[in-house]
Amino acid sequence: MEPFSSIMALNAFKTCWPPNLTLPIGTNMSMSGRILIVAGSDSGGGAGIQADVKTVTALGGYAATAITALTAQNTRGVFGIAGIDPAFIAQQMQVVLEDIGADCVKTGMLHNAAVIETVAGVLERAASGIPVVVDPVMYAKGGDSLLDPAARETLVRRLLPKAALMTPNVREAEALSGLAIRQPDDLAKAARQLLELGPAAVLVKGGHLAGATVTDWLVWPDGSKAFTTARMTSRNTHGTGCTLASAIATGLAQGLTLSGSVERALAYVQEAIRTAPDLGKGCGPLNHGHTVRH
Repeated sequence: MEPFSSIMALNAFKTCWPPNLTLPIGTNMSMSGRILIVAGSDSGGGAGIQADVKTVTALGGYAATAITALTAQNTRGVFGIAGIDPAFIAQQMQVVLEDIGADCVKTGMLHNAAVIETVAGVLERAASGIPVVVDPVMYAKGGDSLLDPAARETLVRRLLPKAALMTPNVREAEALSGLAIRQPDDLAKAARQLLELGPAAVLVKGGHLAGATVTDWLVWPDGSKAFTTARMTSRNTHGTGCTLASAIATGLAQGLTLSGSVERALAYVQEAIRTAPDLGKGCGPLNHGHTVRH
């Protein structure tokens, strides 16, 4: 059985799409599912809050935001970071939760210990019972650090135990698990190690491993599932982690199962890469709007 130990409120939701539906392309979708995104801004629009909002909207959800940091960023890298006062981050979250509410919370760039403590505190006070998808953003696509190394312990202690799902990539999974990941089987081992940190489930993404296929491992206390697809050769992968986590959060908010949410999210990201607009001189953004048909 898939885990939702601390998020039984999901059982009350009706599924808005059948679990085996891959992508809602060409359909008239009514808006369903409220997702509060707590993350940083990407001025280039490919990752962060911008990617999150586009993803949630493209999948028929309603996106609200609490911005944690501003970045001067494009397809070639991160050139500057301006943090938001933690008290104002808390205020953004609080006013949204008090008025609009949320069916799922997704966290992204939480760049220092004070921000993580603040976000965890609001979740405890105002979002009890709401599933939280934690994307433990530690590095940008180009390798730039987006998390103060001193804040890693705070992330593990305060936020990961609140997660219905955490979605690390290979580098993040290695840093948090202490294990080396060299092949797909190592992904499952790392995921099981990360379960010991408290999340209800872990999805370790294998896109950074070499090979003709990409395998992502979803693991929960009494089960696991591998998702394997053919690798697409593309430079346009900026924001894939943010996009995937937000797509999963949207599925959970809409009442899909965990594996159904992951399956639909992976298909959404793959199509977004395939139809990417090929912008910029570095790692280009995705086509988040491919579900929209005029």
